[in-house]
Amino acid sequence: MDLPLSRALVPRLEWMERAGSTNEVLVLAASGPSAAAWPSFAVVATDDQVSGRGRLGRTWSAPAGKALAVSVLLRPRADTALWGTLPLLAGAAVRRAVAGLLPGHPVALKWPNDVLIGGSKVSGILGELLPDARGLVIGAGINLTLAADELPVPTATSLVLAGAPASSLGADAVLSAYLRELVALFSAWESAGGSARDSGLLDELASTSATLGRAVRVELPGGAVRTGTATAIDDDGRLVVATDDGSPLVVAAGDVTHLRLRDG
Repeated sequence: MDLPLSRALVPRLEWMERAGSTNEVLVLAASGPSAAAWPSFAVVATDDQVSGRGRLGRTWSAPAGKALAVSVLLRPRADTALWGTLPLLAGAAVRRAVAGLLPGHPVALKWPNDVLIGGSKVSGILGELLPDARGLVIGAGINLTLAADELPVPTATSLVLAGAPASSLGADAVLSAYLRELVALFSAWESAGGSARDSGLLDELASTSATLGRAVRVELPGGAVRTGTATAIDDDGRLVVATDDGSPLVVAAGDVTHLRLRDG
């Protein structure tokens, strides 16, 4: 596939007619003997991913040609302790791209990095650290033209179902919109020394969040379950929850379910 708009934005872009997992392909390539040939913002993408991986060990799949799977290699010039906000940054980039394709539609982020259109999921993000810790790969899946009966779960949607015009749903148009926003957000983050606060990322996450202010159910690693109200996203990208039992909770990893809007 030609992809001229997308190729103009990044130093290397490999389009695969079919892939098991674009994240797996890029992690192996970027940490193998030819790692030097894979600079920051090298991309692997496909519209036919057959064994994609989601958060918490879930799988991600879609009919061929109807969803975009894209993995981007980042080699940040910032302390690795600050890299944890980068999957959230990628979620913000997808949200910007989707909002640009659907002006006037409510497009928001569910913590940590699911993109919602009117409350239904259109995209998810998965970050993976390279084995040599010299970079990380951010994978994104975006539902393009899935029909209602092709959605993996009832709470999902696609760009076409949300009303995006077919002319804007080509792989190059959607991929380039995402990469353009990712480059801009990452550049600001890196220029701020990896600070999510100083780069403006935290403000953007808060202003576009579908989670903050919501009653949430949090299933923590190990199976413990807590409920409360999501109140903030901290400088490390963690979700701060005022629990119903009054004890503080800061969530770095977990499965968050939106329950209902709090009154007031």
